Amino acid sequence: MELAIVFAAGQIAAALALLNGLFTANGQGQIGAATIEAIARQPESAGAVRGTMFITLGVAETSAIYGIVFAFLLLYANPLIPQFLALAGY
Repeated sequence: MELAIVFAAGQIAAALALLNGLFTANGQGQIGAATIEAIARQPESAGAVRGTMFITLGVAETSAIYGIVFAFLLLYANPLIPQFLALAGY
């Protein structure tokens, strides 16, 4: 029974880690919208604004990648399972 609770907690934590992707997509949409507005206001600064946008999108994307890595870690290589089995005497 206790092992099932550990597995369920890992599944829930992985789902919460994957929710990070929704917030990342929303943030990237806002970055793109702000870039389009800035270029519309000052077309002569399009190169600098576009470069800054790509750097910012790359930084924002790393958050989603970390969420996916953390979810895979919890689903397939949960570090708590061996410790729990050792404590339970299995």
